[in-house]
Amino acid sequence: MIEKLLLRFLEEDLGHGDITTEGIFRSEKARGVIRAKEGGVFCGGSIAVKVFSLIGNVRLVKLLEDGKTFSAGEELVILEGSAEVLLKGERVALNLLQRLSGVATLTKEFVKALEGTGVRILDTRKTTPGLRYFEKYAVRVGGGTNHRFALYDMVLIKDNHKVIAGGIKEAIRRVKERIGPAYKIEVEVENLQELMEALKCGVDMVMLDNFSPEEVRKAVEFTRGKVMVEVSGNVNLNNIREYAIEGVDFISSGAITHSARWLDMSMRLFRI
Repeated sequence: MIEKLLLRFLEEDLGHGDITTEGIFRSEKARGVIRAKEGGVFCGGSIAVKVFSLIGNVRLVKLLEDGKTFSAGEELVILEGSAEVLLKGERVALNLLQRLSGVATLTKEFVKALEGTGVRILDTRKTTPGLRYFEKYAVRVGGGTNHRFALYDMVLIKDNHKVIAGGIKEAIRRVKERIGPAYKIEVEVENLQELMEALKCGVDMVMLDNFSPEEVRKAVEFTRGKVMVEVSGNVNLNNIREYAIEGVDFISSGAITHSARWLDMSMRLFRI
């Protein structure tokens, strides 16, 4: 799947060929050095190398390990091979490195904000179309935990499901009748009344949606370890510690993927 996606990205950028590179080069060899212009957490190194290798033969000279922190000016990846191959893969490789390192870096900030609480940061499905495999990997590199990967691997009953089914109880009944016990069931609740209803129906996990810290404290008095508890909505780096209340297992944030800033990197070629 990863290789198929990378080939699609290359096709988007290359089309029928890099007319500039193909018009200028005559089998020259080069060393390509990818360098950081700012610090962060590195992610996507092997993916970037794969981009180049899908175009032609390259020799890996240096590769920073995913999850390692780096500083501005540091050499992150060094490759040797055809100058044509290196230039054709440059943009796709850099786009992925900059994007994934940005996600890993922001995730690490959230993880640090929760340090010592025992609460884990979860991602969401708010990912860039086509990049979910990569961005959820970057979350793990940054120390976060993946929530469900997609719609097929976990039941999550949300507000629209409840409205159409006629309430939490009926939505859960229908799921259990059709899906059975093979998948975990999580229910998004918007108040304490919905929480109590979900607990009576026997679910595996509840999401406290847009609860205040005071409301979260009241909610965990009811859950008391009966189910896993996730807090979601209106959480950011400035207030996340307020939600890391004993009895909360996870705090989810779409921001770690949809709002992560790309980190600045560049590649320079040197003729060899």
